[in-house]
Parts: sequence; structure tokens; C-alpha cells
Amino acid sequence: MATLLYLHGFNSSPNSIKARLMREHLARHRPDIELVCPQLAATPAAAWSQIAAICDGLDGPFGVAGSSLGGFWATRVAQLYGVRAVVVNPAVNPHVLLADWLGEQENPYTGERYTLTGQHMAELAELRVNEPSCLDRIWLLQQQGDEVLDYREALDYYRFARVCIQKGGDHSFIGFEHYCAQIIRFLQL
Repeated sequence: MATLLYLHGFNSSPNSIKARLMREHLARHRPDIELVCPQLAATPAAAWSQIAAICDGLDGPFGVAGSSLGGFWATRVAQLYGVRAVVVNPAVNPHVLLADWLGEQENPYTGERYTLTGQHMAELAELRVNEPSCLDRIWLLQQQGDEVLDYREALDYYRFARVCIQKGGDHSFIGFEHYCAQIIRFLQL
């Protein structure tokens, strides 16, 4: 059975809107694909360890999709596991972006409380794919109206990937539900 690994963003969960939309799409149109959408650990090294363990345990073909920080993780999966990835309004430099968020955090979906530290920013910098050789297997879905991330960073970083750039929108990627079937086709699942 093919698997879609969906990776949520910072302080999010498997109950995020995009994860729910993908789950509903697969249940309705592609029940032959298993969705794996874990609650990722709050800290980077622990999250990557969790993601790598999931990837190592998958038997059949799989693809990965991720939004925001999940896009950062999906890029790393594509690079290290040779699979296709779809990244939605991805965080290209989360070690820079999240430096403004250091301190006490609470995940609004799970209620988990933790402290984001400078060490976590160092972990993100270390885990970043600095020179990706996997861009021919990545599809960037980006909206210019993203209020959290500068869309130009993603356009530069993913410039050799398949790119879909839209005017307007926001960080949630308005209209994501219209892309579910195309995402599955791109991932060749």
C-alpha cells in the first residue's frame, strides 16, 4: 500500500485544516493510500528523529507533503529518502524565522507547553538542506499573501523545483482543498 506522509507546521497538529482536508480527500477518493500524519515533537532534533523513524519503517512507496515547518521537514525527507515532496508555504530558514519566538510556547492544538531555545535554532540550522539535489522531485505551492513567511525566500530556494505561485492568499494556503488530487498525482501515489 502506498503511503502519504503529511507533516504539519510549527505549533500545529494532525488536526490542522490542511491535514484534515487531505485525510477527507483520501477517504473519499483514494482509500488505497494510507495517510500517516504524526503529532510531531515540539523540538527540532526530536521531531526529525521521529520523522526519520517513520520513514525508515515504511515498506511500500511513499511521498511526503508538508506545510510551513512541515515543508522544511518534507524537503529533508525528499533529499535523504529520494521520494517526491510537496511543500506548502514552506519555512526555508526556520532557524532565523523562529528566533523571534524564543521562550515559553503552547501548542494551541494540543496544549503542550515547552520552551523554545537558542539550542533549538542551532538544531534547525544543522538540519537544513543547504544545497538540495532533490528539487526535481519537489512541488512548491506558495501564496504571495503569506503573512508569516516571505514568499520570495521560497521562490529563491526552490527555483529549480516545480512551482505554483499565487497572488493573495495567506499562510494557511487558501483553497488548499482544490490541490489534494493534484498533490497525490505529483507524488505518484
